[in-house]
Amino acid sequence: MFKRILIANRGEIAVRILKTCRRMGIETCVVHSTADKETLAVKLADVAICIGPGPAKGSYLNINNIIAAAELADVDAIHPGFGFLSENSHFAQVVRDCQIEFIGPLSESMEALGNKAKAKTLANKAGVPCVPGSTGPVSGQDEAIKIAREIGYPVLIKATAGGGGRGMRVAHNDASLVSGLIQAQREAEAAFGNADCIIEAFVQRARHIEIQIIGDKHGNVVSLGERDCSTQRRHQKLVEESPSPVITPEIRKNMGADAVKLAKAAGYYNAGTVEFIYDLERKKYFFLEMNTRIQVEHPVTEMVNDLDLIALMIKVAAGEPLPFKQEDIKPKGHAIEVRINAEDWQNNFSPAPGKISMYVAPSGKGIRVDSHCYAGYTIPPHYDSMIAKLIVHGTDRADALRLLEQALSEYYLEGVKTTIGFHQRLIRDPRFVNNEVTTKWVDDVFMKQ
Repeated sequence: MFKRILIANRGEIAVRILKTCRRMGIETCVVHSTADKETLAVKLADVAICIGPGPAKGSYLNINNIIAAAELADVDAIHPGFGFLSENSHFAQVVRDCQIEFIGPLSESMEALGNKAKAKTLANKAGVPCVPGSTGPVSGQDEAIKIAREIGYPVLIKATAGGGGRGMRVAHNDASLVSGLIQAQREAEAAFGNADCIIEAFVQRARHIEIQIIGDKHGNVVSLGERDCSTQRRHQKLVEESPSPVITPEIRKNMGADAVKLAKAAGYYNAGTVEFIYDLERKKYFFLEMNTRIQVEHPVTEMVNDLDLIALMIKVAAGEPLPFKQEDIKPKGHAIEVRINAEDWQNNFSPAPGKISMYVAPSGKGIRVDSHCYAGYTIPPHYDSMIAKLIVHGTDRADALRLLEQALSEYYLEGVKTTIGFHQRLIRDPRFVNNEVTTKWVDDVFMKQ
């Protein structure tokens, strides 16, 4: 097992990884920017090294500085968390070239699955159902129009790199397709350095379902069940739950099997998430993309399976085989996660950095809070606005919703505006309670109330 791990990330995921390392008896090195010198991860780490200024380009995205810190701290491995360099195949290869273990998949697997066009090609070859559309990046407006007319409007324009809803547009006719493609390419180039886009059929009444997989270096890959991430705002996930309330046991089994099939086709090991769109009208699912890293919403999978995914990632990277087989995975109960952001949700969710004057997180049986914040901490303006994840686990969905409402009412955070009030309003809405949401619900209905 590793003696010391460098955590190449920040915020709650850095604290999350650090705590697991402590339980495993592994020392930690946390890298941080000048803006993050007072973060909780820095205070808790065995070693903390500043790697640059506040903006991520000079710090958390600076590969040379991260490698220098790793060598200075004499670490055995690097855990990238999510975001930043977590899906950067070049970074993964550089880490391994420096004789340091990268806690994640091979760079070849990341390249094959991290690009949406390449992943779709691989999924088609593996027999995994895919959304109708282009098989690769469109060469220009003429090809985009040709494909859109063949599959029928509306269509989704989607950047082949990155995620988080950036580089995505919905088009309902030729004119909106041309303008949307230009906007998506410009946004993708700025965000990911890659302007390539694909065109797919847009499923109008859909749920977003993803399968958590974990594989080891011995060829074993297991599905850990699904997460329903359909409650979204502008393609950004707001609420995640497991299991999905809308899919049948048969679909669950088939979707999990297809996720495993795709991972094996790519020679994949470590944690990953295979995302699907579920067509509510046709009761069919289609492959969307694969995230070759741990996800923000991984705690709901941990709660229903009583597993520590970060610990599994570390053990797999160290060469250990998975301690279970597919037939051993039997999720129990229902888990729901909401993301608490420092945002003014009543003002178009504008970022609201600043100093937290009071911070009291809810606690109790079935309640979990993953956060890096504390009273007196100043949220910097340079990064993602998420300050915590609130996760609950109940005997069933109704029980989990009651527990979530209780936990939100007991979450006291003052000094900055947060999305706690938004989540309270959302989970009380009859359509959410009665499980009538789609991926468009928040944007089309809830945000217009």
